[in-house]
Formats: sequence, structure tokens, C-alpha cells
Amino acid sequence: MKKSRRILAMAGVVLLLGLYLITLVLACLDKDFFPMFMASLFSTLAIPVLIWLYGMVYRWLKRDSSPESDL
Repeated sequence: MKKSRRILAMAGVVLLLGLYLITLVLACLDKDFFPMFMASLFSTLAIPVLIWLYGMVYRWLKRDSSPESDL
């Protein structure tokens, strides 16, 4: 379990670093790439927020389904 978490965390870091790099490159290119730049910028902001929300919901659901809450 712990090893899979580390692998997923590293994959997330690589994904975010790639998005940041793509956003930087697209920002330096011509106006023809503006729609891709905006999509990359949105993804750079939205993906970490969604990951945080998924983690929060998972913790809430895990806490509510614990055997102690049935007592």
C-alpha cells in the first residue's frame, strides 16, 4: 500500500512538472498556440485542486465507514 502511494505521488509530480513546462513553452510561442496555452493553464490549476478534493472526499468516506461509527 505504501509503495503504491509513493509511485502514484511521483507520477503526480511528474505530471504537474510536465504541465508547468508545457505551459511555459506555449507561453513563449506565437499567438497561434493561444488556445493550447489556455487549456494547459487551466489544467495546471484544475488538476491539483481536483486531486485535493478527491483526497478530502476519500477521507470523509473512509471515516464514515469505519466500524467505530456503527457503535
